Amino acid sequence: MQLFDRVDPKSLDRRELHLWILALTVIFVLAIGVALLMYPTVFSRPVGLEGLPVRAVFFGFCGFSVLSMGYFVDRQVVIRNLRRQLHDQQQKVEQIRQQASADLLTTLPSLNHFRDRLAMEYRRASNTRQSLSLLVVELKPSRNHSGAKEIETAYGDAAKTLMRKLRGEDSIFLFASGVFGIVLPSVNARGAYSVRDRLMEGLEDASGASERFSFTIRVVNYPEHVATAREMEESIRHLLPRGEKAESAVEAMAVSTEAK
Repeated sequence: MQLFDRVDPKSLDRRELHLWILALTVIFVLAIGVALLMYPTVFSRPVGLEGLPVRAVFFGFCGFSVLSMGYFVDRQVVIRNLRRQLHDQQQKVEQIRQQASADLLTTLPSLNHFRDRLAMEYRRASNTRQSLSLLVVELKPSRNHSGAKEIETAYGDAAKTLMRKLRGEDSIFLFASGVFGIVLPSVNARGAYSVRDRLMEGLEDASGASERFSFTIRVVNYPEHVATAREMEESIRHLLPRGEKAESAVEAMAVSTEAK
């Protein structure tokens, strides 16, 4: 029995078609067999009061068999058409979801906006003697999902998950492909680690059973880990593309020159 229990999901449609063909064949054979058995008895009697009802039953049975076969074939055609339409609709929904994920990534603030927000939040934290935390989320696609669209969709789903887990005053930024930064105002190190654990649970669900991506989340807190906003930005520099690294280096040199 285990041989028949091994069913490949990709072959379900083919197996169902075979089952329908078998059912129609059995019905057809039984109908022909019964008609052949009835034929000698029906036509051996002379046409009359006794022969007409018997022939009417015979022709009625033949007509019913033909109609039944036609009905089963029609139902099968309708079901296959509905399944094809459902499959097309599912593909359209998946394309819309992928496009929405891609659009979400394009709407996230970039590294330049992060620098402005970090400077503002740092000044506020230093003036009010409050904490400021930064979470750096780095995603890496799995080998089984290496297509550009698959990666973009996975990153978009991860971004939606992160945004749902954050407070209204928190901010999320896109540093590079698969690298997100989250600014948590007035959150100490302990609270930041609690937020990190909550985000990790959400990312595990977004990754799915197929593990579309792996992830790491770093926590940087002021004043426990760093003393200035520049040190907080330096902690993420190794995750940035080369162009952004060069830009950061130029800005650092400019700040150093102005200080002198």
